This record gives sequence, C-alpha cells and structure tokens, in this order.
Amino acid sequence: MNLYTHKKRWKWLLFFSACIAFIVIIYYSNLLLKEIAHEERKKVNLWADAITHKAQLVNYTTHFFESIKNEEGKRASLLAKTLQKVYDAPMDEDVTFYLEIIQNNTTIPTILTQEDGTIDNSINVTEEVSRMKNISELGTQLKEYDNIKLEYDKGQYVYVYFKLSQIYADLRSFLENLQQSFFEEVVINTASIPVIITDSTERNVILAGNIDSSGFHSPRALANTIAKMKSENNPIRIDLPERGTCYVFYEESSVLTRLRYFPYIQFSIILVFAITAYLLFSFARRSEQNRVWVGMSKETAHQLGTPISSLMAWNELLKETDVDPAILGEMDKDVKRLETIAQRFSKIGSVPELHNEEIVPIIENFVSYLQTRISTQTKICFNSQVNHDLQIPINRYLFEWVIENLCKNSVDAMEGAGSITLVLSEDEKHLYLDITDTGKGISPKKQKTIFKPGYTSKNRGWGLGLTLAQRIIKDYHKGKLFVKNSVLGKGTTMRIVLSK
Repeated sequence: MNLYTHKKRWKWLLFFSACIAFIVIIYYSNLLLKEIAHEERKKVNLWADAITHKAQLVNYTTHFFESIKNEEGKRASLLAKTLQKVYDAPMDEDVTFYLEIIQNNTTIPTILTQEDGTIDNSINVTEEVSRMKNISELGTQLKEYDNIKLEYDKGQYVYVYFKLSQIYADLRSFLENLQQSFFEEVVINTASIPVIITDSTERNVILAGNIDSSGFHSPRALANTIAKMKSENNPIRIDLPERGTCYVFYEESSVLTRLRYFPYIQFSIILVFAITAYLLFSFARRSEQNRVWVGMSKETAHQLGTPISSLMAWNELLKETDVDPAILGEMDKDVKRLETIAQRFSKIGSVPELHNEEIVPIIENFVSYLQTRISTQTKICFNSQVNHDLQIPINRYLFEWVIENLCKNSVDAMEGAGSITLVLSEDEKHLYLDITDTGKGISPKKQKTIFKPGYTSKNRGWGLGLTLAQRIIKDYHKGKLFVKNSVLGKGTTMRIVLSK
C-alpha cells in the first residue's frame, strides 16, 4: 500500500488542473483584450483623423487671417497715400474723392500730431488713447504704429500715426488662442491617449498629456519614449503657422496597458490564495495527524504495559525451574525490548527529555541485540572513531528506535543477505553516524521522497518508519537525517548528524 504514490498523483492532477485553468483565463482575457484594443484602435484612428482635419482648419483659418492682414495693410497704405495726396494737392485741385476715403475710415486707428508730439486728433482708437495729450504717452505701444510726415505749410509739418485695425488684432489673438486650444485638445483627449507633441527636430516638447513627465526629463529619456511610441504608431505630422512642422506621438491608453497585465495579476492572486489555502490545509491535516498519532502511540504503550508486566513475572518464575539459563537470558532481553518499545510509544507527542548518554555503549548493545535476531547471512559491524565515554544529549529510547528502523530497512533492502556497517565519527561541534548497507540502493529522484509519509517500496508497508526516524532526529534532537550517498545495485549510506 503506497499512500505517498496516490498523494503524489493527486498533487500532479491538481497542478495540471491549475495550469489548464490559467491557460483558459489567459486565453479568454486575451480575447477580451483584443476586442477592447480593437475598439480603442477605432477611437485612436478617429482621433488621429480629427487631429489632421483640425490642423487643416487651423491652417485655413490662419491663411484667411493672413489675407485679412494683407487687406488691412493695403487699406492702411491707401489711407497714408490719400493723406499725402490731400496735403500735396494744389489749391485748385478737387480732393473731394480723397476726403471721402479719409472720412470712410472707420477701422484703422489713426492719430494726428504736431511736430512736438502734441495730439491734434485721433480716430478708431481706444478710449484710453483718445484721452492722451502727447504721442509719447503711448510708451511701448508707439512701436505698433507706422507714421508719415506731411508738410502743411513751408517748413511746418504734422505727423500721422496709424496701425492695423483693432478687428485684426482681435482676430490675431483669436488665432493664437485657436492654436493653443488645438494643442490642448490634442493632449487632453477623451480616449486618455498618452500624447507628446514636438517640433520638427523631435527633440523639443511643445506639449504633452496623459503621460508621466519623468519619461522625458532628459534628452535621452525623451528619445527612448518617442522611439517606443514610434514602434507602436506612426507619428502624425502637422504643419502649423509660426511653428512649422510638428509631430504628434501617441501610444495606447494606460487603461489598456493595465488590462494587459490583469490576467497575470488575477492568476497571481488565485495562486497566492491557493498556496495559502494549501498550507493552512496541510497544517491542519498535520496537526490532526499528530493528534491521532499521539493518541494511538499512548494507547499502544498503555496496552503493552499489562502483558509486559505479566511476561516479566512469568520470566522470574521460569528462573526457578530447570529451564536453560541461556534461553531465559534471551527471553529477558526480549521482555526488556518490549518495555523499551512501550517507552518509545509513550514519549511520542510530548517533548522528550534529553540526557547526556554515552553513545558508544548504546550502539554496541543495540548491534549485539540485533545480530542474534536477523539472518545469519547478514553481518552487522560497528566501527567507532570516538572516545568510548563520549556523552551527548539524546533520548535513549527514541534514538535506539531510529537506529533500529534504519537497520531493518537495510536488512529488507539486502533481502536478508549482506552486511551493515555503522561508523561513528566526530568533529569539533558535531557527531556523525553513518549506516551503510550492501542493498539495492535508492535512485536519485527518490532520495528525498523516502522520508515522505506513506512512501514505501514494500507490498505490506505503511511508509512511516523513515518519516518517524527523521522526525525524531530533526524535531526532538535538532539534528539531521539524510541519504549521504546511494548507488543502485551496490548499496546506500544514511547519515545522522547530532550536535554535541
């Protein structure tokens, strides 16, 4: 009966089931992501088309304003020539036509001043300018005006200052706002698309949106970010007045990027939950097994107590008869052995008391006892490389149980014929006991498996001997028990390491 084999099969079955579940989750999530990505791609394409058309609209509006500016310039030039013509015309010439042109000027700001700058008259100017007495009060605004010098009498002149109309200035401001709003609408888009707008060199950022600015805090970082965006989408080229050629770089939205990692995050959460649940279940199962094991052990010790006492009494009575003393001696050894076994079971489940014991005599006595109770074709040899009186902290009953389990396993592995060698050695801090047999050996992939509960190579075994032995050495004596080496067909060496 190999409980471990069944348990291992169930573990592999659960593992493959989890893998299939993960594949299904990833596959279905990818289908959803493809649909979402397809819908977002539609939005991005519409957004890109909208950018192109709006850029064309901005360009058209700019060209339209430029034509207005040219017309304004022509009107201002015509007004200046008309004024010059009126002042230069002979007294007998009819200048009615020119005067009508001047009078019909309702848009071009014009200021008439004396030579010293005193303002005589002004039209189409702001209320603030109309209250000024001298042209110098315009300050920096004077740069906006052109002027012509007119001679109205010999050696006497007046100056006419004029500029483009306020309507054009308002339109110009509107155009600048239009360009700025264009950039803002590009970067602040409803699709939450990360956007970077650069000039024609692709090195100077005009505006950016929906993206971490740390991605272009240096020229190299900006180049890397732009290269990444280029690999996903071709940049949109736009030509704008005064800015020239600009490029719009963009990539998929951060929402879609996060969604791509969602299946892995989901699986990680499920995996963590499954591992936690498995560990809790294993802990609860081990606790329950320990309670059952402790209960059975103590009940076994209790049940053995009565027949052992009876056997001891019968043995004493037999000593008074003519029974062969050698037979009585062996019977006495077996009774004491039964008493030792009862002591072992009584100590399972509770923390055993460790006492400083002479380790060499304990092993010698066990080897002597076991040799007479196994096949004559099996030889047991004990080689001690330590002082005979060396003492270490152990629990004698449990430690003998470990050696007994290991030696009996060796006898089974050799099928009753071979040799078992026990070698005791030491260093400054540790004591080593190597138990070597000439059995069939253990394959490398099973050298850790043999200590699992339920694992056995015997048809009628329960697979608990080595598990119990490792528990006694590891948990009770704070030592180690492991396969030191093993060769198939030649034998195995088990090592026990104990602290001095």
